[in-house]
Amino acid sequence: MERTATSGRWHGVPLAAVGALWAAPTWLALMHLVTGSIVGVTGGVAILILVSTAAAGIPTVIVTIAALIAVFPSSAVLADLQRSRHTAFLRLRWPNAPSRPLTFAPRALVAYLRGPKTWRQLSYHLVASVYGPVSAVVAVAPWALGAAMVPAPLYWIGAGPGGPGHPWAVSGVGLAMLLVAPWATRGLAGLDAAMARRLLGTTRNEELALRVSDLAASRDSTVDAADAERRRIERDLHDGAQQRLTSLAMNLGIARATLTDASEPATRAIEQAHEEAKQALGELRDLVRGLHPAVLEDRGLDAALSAVAARSPVPVRLRVDMDRRVARDLEAVAYFVVSEALTNAARHASAEHASVEVALSDDLLRLAITDDGAGGADPDRGTGLRGLADRVRSVDGTFRLTSPAGGPTTVEVELPCAS
Repeated sequence: MERTATSGRWHGVPLAAVGALWAAPTWLALMHLVTGSIVGVTGGVAILILVSTAAAGIPTVIVTIAALIAVFPSSAVLADLQRSRHTAFLRLRWPNAPSRPLTFAPRALVAYLRGPKTWRQLSYHLVASVYGPVSAVVAVAPWALGAAMVPAPLYWIGAGPGGPGHPWAVSGVGLAMLLVAPWATRGLAGLDAAMARRLLGTTRNEELALRVSDLAASRDSTVDAADAERRRIERDLHDGAQQRLTSLAMNLGIARATLTDASEPATRAIEQAHEEAKQALGELRDLVRGLHPAVLEDRGLDAALSAVAARSPVPVRLRVDMDRRVARDLEAVAYFVVSEALTNAARHASAEHASVEVALSDDLLRLAITDDGAGGADPDRGTGLRGLADRVRSVDGTFRLTSPAGGPTTVEVELPCAS
């Protein structure tokens, strides 16, 4: 069985060698090398002309600077062309790196010059200007020579005794060259692809940076979508269910006040319905404020926190020092942190006093919420504090909790809000 399997593998080698002659990857690789010679020489000559112009224009300074600056956008255009060529012929895939707009600001140019990617691209163009034509010649030569040598016996028909003596040997060499040509072509194209991946692609660190950037953008869009959905639900409840409950409570109140001659069971039912309607209306208002308070949208964080402090069952000393409004998502995070921290102080810590300090300085919004309750707060024992920490981290903020047994409990939050 082993001998049969081995024999089968060896019998497949000639078939593979012959099949490679007309296989699509072979001809795609050959076209890749031929077009690479054109693009490589063109790019290398263009860069050489710009560099020579820069060297010749040194006395004028301006010509030198202009020529050197032109090298880099030219290199970027050539890199895009080379990548598209590798994708079209060799099916290479490149990460979706964000395009960097061309700018001539000094700091941007310095950053561009210091970037390793810039010099890797230039290196590839210089290598391709030599490797491109050389590899194309080396790849095309066995195809052309082999095709010319295979029919050698036909050339010697009628040549007579004085002609060359081994036409079949020449034909055999030509056939061997044709059989080797596909693999040589693919090998040269594969070497070019390896260089392109290394010099035109991205390094592991760059891939990780792109991944982090994509995740940050995805997270921001998710946070924005969730915030927009909360605002929509708040508007729907405020304009719909809340208005209907208000009307119901008013009608029940009117009925309660006017139907004085109703029977005692009917009067009790109306009174109970009126109280439950008012209670449901209060709970709905709290729910709406918890989703996204309208005062936060209309008047900003200072007014919204003043409303929170006024509603808190624990006396709150509030101090807000902000000279401008910050982004809506940051205001929402700050609002919910303060609201949840004060709720915990009243509900779980049995606090008698609390203080809230909010300050905006150095593009950083700082929050400090302190209560004199029992302390011992632990995010691992409940979802409330853990949810606050997750909300803060969603905007790249920092969350710190200090709550020794016996108190006091302090929640400190820092939210970056660079303008």
